[in-house]
Amino acid sequence: MENGLKIVTIGGGSTYTPELIEGFIKRHVELPVKEIWLVDVKEGKEKLEIVAAFAKRMVEASGVPIKIFTTLDRKEALKDADFVTTQFRVGQLQARAKDEIIPLKYDNIGQETNGAGGLFKGLRTIPVILDICSDMENLCPNAWLINFTNPAGMVTEAVARYSNIKKVVGLCNGPIGIEKGITEILEVSQDRIYVEFAGLNHMVFAKRIFLDGGEVTKKVLSLMTDHEDKLSLKNIDENEWEKQFIKKLNMIPIGYLRYYYQTSKMLAHQKESLSKEGSRAEVVMRVEEELLEMYKDVDLKTKPKQLEQRGGAYYSEAACKLISSIYNDKRDIQTVNTINNGAVADIDAQSVVEVNCVITKQGPLPIATGELPVAVKGLVQQIKTFEKLAIEAAITGDYDTALLALTVNPLTSSDTEAKSMLDELLEAHKEYLPQFFNH
Repeated sequence: MENGLKIVTIGGGSTYTPELIEGFIKRHVELPVKEIWLVDVKEGKEKLEIVAAFAKRMVEASGVPIKIFTTLDRKEALKDADFVTTQFRVGQLQARAKDEIIPLKYDNIGQETNGAGGLFKGLRTIPVILDICSDMENLCPNAWLINFTNPAGMVTEAVARYSNIKKVVGLCNGPIGIEKGITEILEVSQDRIYVEFAGLNHMVFAKRIFLDGGEVTKKVLSLMTDHEDKLSLKNIDENEWEKQFIKKLNMIPIGYLRYYYQTSKMLAHQKESLSKEGSRAEVVMRVEEELLEMYKDVDLKTKPKQLEQRGGAYYSEAACKLISSIYNDKRDIQTVNTINNGAVADIDAQSVVEVNCVITKQGPLPIATGELPVAVKGLVQQIKTFEKLAIEAAITGDYDTALLALTVNPLTSSDTEAKSMLDELLEAHKEYLPQFFNH
């Protein structure tokens, strides 16, 4: 856009949106955003209006010349966009609750982006993201798609493999959270450390850590066992790691790895939490209600602290920093989800990985990180296999492919349980999975 950028946020009624608005306000000198279009579906209309009114107050209070628009018509918003950010949830939090609760009946982990829940979030989401890409091809073919929608790696790979949109980057706030935790543990400023990340979305490892150019991985791992709270994620239960295990692994695993390395403990936690406070989705619904009440306050003009309880800390930092670096050709290093292109030697070149990249006007250039350590190689490859099968199932609506995907996922206890979970979840989400029912 001449004289300023047009940003379109799909899922604009999310309570995360004020994070994004704050990020654009802070960076307005280097990132001249002129218009932000917040798009949502009719079920999210009320939330969209509350969030947009708050966003307008934030902009007005800041004095920056950004105009906020809202619409339920995606095509109206997308025309001539420069950047499209996606942060939507098909079926909203009620669908997430089903993804979390139903697998627990079968003694399997019920989680938003891992296991059976992750599969079904992908099955609901991938057809929608591909529809968005189709609209982008016609209305803003030169725009960048910045995808925050979970499962972020799987969704980004679906776009890269099955759409004509090649300017796509997937993003997660996990690596930034780990990096900030490391700076707190070492009590240093962020510009003094460098963290080499490698893996997949929600299955990433901080492979090596440097302070002022010298490697301090072992030192951080040693300190980390006494400061695990600094590396915790708000949205999952966190048990302590076994010290010897972490020491020998010689990497920091993102918190989601607890589902794979502490499965029985995490399953027990989930069941206990469900009986005491409901599923994580139900907890988030209550947090959202509280946030939306705050957002309604006409005197509120800055992002409330409670937003961090949603698990979205550093969300705007990751998204706005990335957009600014692409726009300004900064060539700085950020951790994103992009086509591997040989960066992680154990994953095929066309697959999407989460890895450090130099961010340029042409997009992310992945930095080679070599082979994954033997201890994690098999698990990462197994999850990549699951993702590819899940994407195929989402696009074809083929029952057997979905069953195969769920059965090969390491969090699934057996093929029999996989079939039972698949059948119940398909029925529960029938409204959002026409590809499985309209053959």
